[in-house]
Amino acid sequence: MFWDEKNECLSRDEMTAIQEKSLKQTVKYACEKVPFYKQFLDEKGVRAEEIKTLEDISLLPFTTKADLRDNYPYGLCAVPQSDIVRLHASSGTTGKPTSVFNTKRDLEDWVDCMARNCYMAGVRRDDVCQIAFRYTLFTGAFGHHYGAEKIGAMVIPTSSGQTERQIMMMQDFGTTVFHSTPSYAVTIAEKMSEMGVDRDSLSLRLSIHGAEPMTEEMRDEIEEKLGTLAIGDYGLTELGGPGVSIECPEKAGYHINEDYFYPEIIDPETLQPLPDGETGELVFTTLQKEALPIIRYRTRDITTLTRDRCACGRTLIRHGAIKGRSDDMLIIGGVNFFPSQLESVMLGFEETTSHYEIHLGKRGRLDSVSVKVETRPDFWANVSGDKIAELTLKMEKKVQDLLGFRMDVQIVEPQTIPRSEGKAKRVIDDR
Repeated sequence: MFWDEKNECLSRDEMTAIQEKSLKQTVKYACEKVPFYKQFLDEKGVRAEEIKTLEDISLLPFTTKADLRDNYPYGLCAVPQSDIVRLHASSGTTGKPTSVFNTKRDLEDWVDCMARNCYMAGVRRDDVCQIAFRYTLFTGAFGHHYGAEKIGAMVIPTSSGQTERQIMMMQDFGTTVFHSTPSYAVTIAEKMSEMGVDRDSLSLRLSIHGAEPMTEEMRDEIEEKLGTLAIGDYGLTELGGPGVSIECPEKAGYHINEDYFYPEIIDPETLQPLPDGETGELVFTTLQKEALPIIRYRTRDITTLTRDRCACGRTLIRHGAIKGRSDDMLIIGGVNFFPSQLESVMLGFEETTSHYEIHLGKRGRLDSVSVKVETRPDFWANVSGDKIAELTLKMEKKVQDLLGFRMDVQIVEPQTIPRSEGKAKRVIDDR
C-alpha cells in the first residue's frame, strides 16, 4: 500500500522536526550560494540564523515567477554549471522560458518522489504505463516515466499526439495505466468511439492526469468513457515538475511530499498566512534542492490545506483540488470567477461535452464574456432550433445562478472546438 511507509505516515511532530531542520539548512544554503537570496534577505533585514522554527518562515520574502525570469538563465543557481546534469523549462509560453536545473542528487530525489506518487495512485510492478505527456523541455513526461520505471512497471513513452496510434498501442501492448492531461484523455475517449473501440476491450484500469486542472465533472467523464480510476497529479516546473503532490484512490485531496516541499496558504491580496481550511494561494519552499533552492514560491494556485489523517493511512498534508489561479481569475462586471467554474456547469448538462471556449470581448467600453460549448453527437443528430434555444436558456440561467451575471452561451456542433494534445486552451481574449 505504501512506497515509503516511514515518511508517508510520520506523526506531525516527527514531520515538523524534519521540516524545521531542512528549512534552516535550505535558507542558510540559499543565502550562501545564491546572491539573489542574500540580497533579498538583507533588504528585509532578516538573517538566516533567525529562521529556527516553521513559524519563522513568515519572516522570509516571497519568490515569484518574475524573479526566475529576471535572473534567467543561471542567476538563481546554487551550484556551478559543471554540477548541473539536467535542464527543464516551462511549456509553451512566449518569451524566455522559466528554466530549472537539477544536480544528480536532485534527479534521484525527483525520481523517488515520483515513484512514491505513482505508487500512491495505484501503479504496481506488473503494470504497463503509457506516457502521453509530451516529451519536450516540459517536466511532465519525464517525471511520470522515471517514477513508473522506479516502481518496476513497463513504460511506453508514446508522448502526446497520433491519437489513433495511442489507441493501437493500448490494444496491442495491454496498457493498464494511461498518463496524460485530462483534456487529452477525453480526446482519446472520443477517438475510441469514432474507431468503434469498446473501453472494455482494453486493459486500462487507472489513469493519472496533470498539467491542467481536472474538475470532478471531467473526472467523472474520463472514468465513464475510459473505464479507469482517474487520479489527479500536481506539480510545477519551478519546483522541479510533477512529484509535489498526488491523489490517492480515496480522492480526498492531494498528498504533498512535505518532506521535500513545505506548503503554506496565504491571502493573495494581503500576503498574510491563512489557517488550515481557508481558501487562498498555495506557496511552497523546497527543502532538499541542490541546484535551485526556492524560498516561499507563490504558485498563484488557489486551494486549501488539511492535516488530518487520510482514510488511506497517510499523514501527509493534503491540498484540495486547484480551484483556479489568482492570475487566471477573470473579472467581468466586478464579478470574479475561474474558468473551471464554467466547466462544472458545462458538464452538468447531459447534452454537452467538456469541450468549451470562453471568449472575452468588448461591448462599447465594457468587457463582455461568452462561452461556446459543444453538444454530444447523439443530441446534435436529432436537434431542432427549439431544442437549442431551450438548452441555451437553461445553461445561461445556470451560469447566472452560479456567477451572478448573465453570460451568452453559444451551442455549437460536435468537433467545432479544436482538440488539444496537451493543455487545452480554454480562454480566448478578443479584446
